[in-house]
Amino acid sequence: MTVTALTRPARLRPGARVAVVASSGPIPEDRLVAGLDILRGWDLEPVVAPHVLDTHGELGYLAGGDQDRARDLQEAWCDPDVSAVLCARGGYGAQRMVDLLDWPAIRSAGPKVFVGFSDVTALHEAFAVRAGLATLHGPMVAAASFLKDPRTQESLRATLFEPESVRTLGLPTARPLAPGRAHGVTLGGCVSLLAAELGTPHARPSARGGLLLLEDVGEEPYRLDRILTQLLRSGWPAGVAGVALGSWEECGPYEDVRAVLADRLGGLGVPVVEELGFGHSETALTVPLGVPGVLDAESATLTLDVPALV
Repeated sequence: MTVTALTRPARLRPGARVAVVASSGPIPEDRLVAGLDILRGWDLEPVVAPHVLDTHGELGYLAGGDQDRARDLQEAWCDPDVSAVLCARGGYGAQRMVDLLDWPAIRSAGPKVFVGFSDVTALHEAFAVRAGLATLHGPMVAAASFLKDPRTQESLRATLFEPESVRTLGLPTARPLAPGRAHGVTLGGCVSLLAAELGTPHARPSARGGLLLLEDVGEEPYRLDRILTQLLRSGWPAGVAGVALGSWEECGPYEDVRAVLADRLGGLGVPVVEELGFGHSETALTVPLGVPGVLDAESATLTLDVPALV
C-alpha cells in the first residue's frame, strides 16, 4: 500500500468557532488562558471543551479520564458549528482514548482542521487511516513555543487563514543529511509514537511512497536508535520516498543524535533533510500531514503541491 493524499479541510475565516480539547496531559490554566487570547486576537472564537482542565484522580499525567477526553473531542468534531479542533497540549494519553472515538461518526461529520503534535501523533495517524483526513502537525494552544515565539504563531496563523502563502516550508537551519529530491505525501510526527503504533489493530501498514516527518523529545541517542531500529525491523519505512527531520530537544548533544539519524536512516537511500523546523523546538513550523509535496535536500525545503487547506 502506498501513502496517498488525504481529504483536506477548509481554511478558517474570521469569526470561526474553534474547539480546544485536552487529548493527553493536564493543562496549566494560565498557559491555556494565554493561548486563548492569541486565538481571539486572530478573530477566532475559541470554545474550551468541558474537561480541558480536568486531572486524573490517580494518574497525574492524564488530563482527566479517557472517556471524558474522548467525549470532548468527539462532540467538538461532530458539532456543525465548530470549524477546527485544536489540542491544548501533548504529554501522554492520546493512545488511551483513540479507540474510544466513534470513527464512523467522525467520517460522517466530514473534514475539519485538526492541530497538534507530540503525543497527538497517535490521533494524526488515526485521522489519516480511519477517516482519510489530512491534519496539521502544529503548535498546541498551551504550548510554550506557541505562547512565546512569533514565528511559530505566524506559521500556524498563515496556514489556517492563508495556506497558499506557506507552501514552501523550512527554516534557515535546514540542511541535507542525505542528498536527493523526492515527491510523496506527508505523514509522521513523534517517532516514538509511530513506533508505539506498530502492531495495533488500526496502524498504518506502511510508509511506502510517503515523505516521512520525524521528531521527538527527551529520548537519549541509544533510545532513538532502538526506536528507529524497531521501525526498520518491522519493514514499515520500506519504500519511503524521503525523510524530513525536525527537532530533537532534550535528546542529548545534537552531534550524537545526528550520528544515530545518519546511521539508521542513511540506508534507506532517499533524500533526508535535517532541522527543517518542526516539533519540540523554540520555533515550530506548522506542517500538513496527508498532503503531497516535494522534499528537496539541496534547497533543504519541503514544497507542497497544494495548500494545506482548501
